[in-house]
Amino acid sequence: MTYRRAVIPALVGGLLITLLLWWAGASAQALQLRGSTSVFDIDSVNELRRWLTPWAYDSPTASVSDVAADAGTASVSGATQYSGLYSTAMQIRFVALFAFFVAGALLLVRRIPPARGRTPATLLALWAWGPVAATLAVTVSAPWFIASRGHGSYRVLPQLAGVIESGAPVSVFAALLTALLTVLIGRIAAKGEETPPRASVPAPAARLAASVGTAVVAVSLVILSYQSVAAWIQTSFSGAGLFSEPGDLLRQWLLLGVWTSPSSTPFGDWLLYRAADALVLAVVWWSLRLLPGLLTRTTAPAMTLGAVCATVLGLLSSQILHMAIDGTAAVWGPVHLFSNLGQGVPAALTFGGTAGLVAFATLRLTGGRGTDAAPR
Repeated sequence: MTYRRAVIPALVGGLLITLLLWWAGASAQALQLRGSTSVFDIDSVNELRRWLTPWAYDSPTASVSDVAADAGTASVSGATQYSGLYSTAMQIRFVALFAFFVAGALLLVRRIPPARGRTPATLLALWAWGPVAATLAVTVSAPWFIASRGHGSYRVLPQLAGVIESGAPVSVFAALLTALLTVLIGRIAAKGEETPPRASVPAPAARLAASVGTAVVAVSLVILSYQSVAAWIQTSFSGAGLFSEPGDLLRQWLLLGVWTSPSSTPFGDWLLYRAADALVLAVVWWSLRLLPGLLTRTTAPAMTLGAVCATVLGLLSSQILHMAIDGTAAVWGPVHLFSNLGQGVPAALTFGGTAGLVAFATLRLTGGRGTDAAPR
């Protein structure tokens, strides 16, 4: 698909996910109404507020009051200053969300056009890209958001880690709706254009590339995520000044999960949760195995972006399986089931992107489909 055709669904998707998350943030105010607890239980209301508040455009009144109390004054100008920082943070967040989603969707729709048997792959890739774009947008706007709290120089890196992981579940749902509409618009835009058929990639080269890429993801999921190794990452780097206590941030960008030996849990339950981890690797391997054939042209950016989406899809599959075996809904309410949905995206960016580059290099070295041999 040409850029001229691909830009239309990408722009529509970027606009839709931005509007959906803006609307979700605006809905956070409704949870403060007196009747909200008559619709949801108190735990569900608190959980929904945690999802929606990171996308709320209006500055929370509580944060302004806290700032005034910390400063020992009720100065309106001071409150306005911090409120202005919050507004700036949210403006940057929504603009960055639109830009990141459009950039990724443009490449995905162009390289995996929703036609000739590629539509399911395009849909899944766009769905996975939504939480990634949201995470990048939150990360870019985090400095202004932290500064708006009035104590931005205190424990900056732990605050940054907390901001980045916020609002993930709602971005997953918004991304699903966005992916559906983007694919629909993409199919309409692709009408009348000759789309290259799915390429035949040598099976040994494709399997080797997928295996090497999956091994990169396994480094995070199996080795770094083991409890003792994760604890070492958490405590071994102290930093200094503004960069002190980087453990939370390092774990966020390096660990795709966490696991330990079955000494403290029944072996059957432990095995079931490890099956969810194995599902991540299975989804990543199968996606990387199919990716070179799905792409209209195998390039490093396309393989990198595709591998990131594959890793996020693996995480979402694992989290959905966790939801099926989790028995806490009766205690914390049904909303709590989705509380971990979309977690692990920063680490998926780190290791998924690396896996894509390694898989691309492996394809080139083994004589698989490369940039020169692929049709445009």
